[in-house]
Amino acid sequence: MRDDGLERAIDAAGGVAELARKIGISQPSVSNWSKVPAQRVIAVEAATGVSRNDLRPDLYSEPLLSKEAIDLVDAARAQQYLLLATLLSAAPSRRLLDQLSALTGDATPLGRAHAELAAAAANAVAAKVEREYFDLFIGLGRGELLPYASYYLTGFLNERPLSRLRADLAASGIACVANNSEPEDHAAILCEIMAGFAAGRFAASFEAQRAFFEKHVAPWMGRLFADIESAESAIFYRAVGALGRAFIEIETEAFTFAN
Repeated sequence: MRDDGLERAIDAAGGVAELARKIGISQPSVSNWSKVPAQRVIAVEAATGVSRNDLRPDLYSEPLLSKEAIDLVDAARAQQYLLLATLLSAAPSRRLLDQLSALTGDATPLGRAHAELAAAAANAVAAKVEREYFDLFIGLGRGELLPYASYYLTGFLNERPLSRLRADLAASGIACVANNSEPEDHAAILCEIMAGFAAGRFAASFEAQRAFFEKHVAPWMGRLFADIESAESAIFYRAVGALGRAFIEIETEAFTFAN
């Protein structure tokens, strides 16, 4: 029996087959779900517009730290990481594209990147962006890009960067999801982890956050976003790449010069 969150996602997608197609997995896999698996929540949210709080309230309804306890900068960082995680995990729905088109920018590098993303979203056709995402990250056999730390750091998948990441996650008390089809060194998962640190969902000191970023994010993710910017298949995702590259540069500088 399906729970309410899964039923809402299926209805929003237009059926089980459409939901499976939108998130790039087989229809029988979705048919066997009783609820959205934890590792698929962000992808389903991006594909359907149903919020993660509604999809899995058992995972996402717990309150974060109070607004007073979270620095405004950290709250903004968390939102930025979650946006990148969402766009890297699945193609955006029409609803999300409409929301992105309302972003405003300013004269800063990140502000300009927001304005470019808003313009790209306003001009985007959801079905074409879905195909673009498929060509970039899934493909027939493989996508144009492989958004994994192991690949960028060693040239191969499932190598030592992944095993080191898993060890650090275990030491931090962040459990790996059982039967997750994506390795934890996928860029979307790392962005979600960084969002959890920034928002206080995962307890970690500033030094622990900096060490995690410098070890698992900084050495490669900026290159990934630069590659997305210049990818042959990228149209809408060029703006995503520009935003990600600008944000990682800001994060790198902030962690480098922080006391």
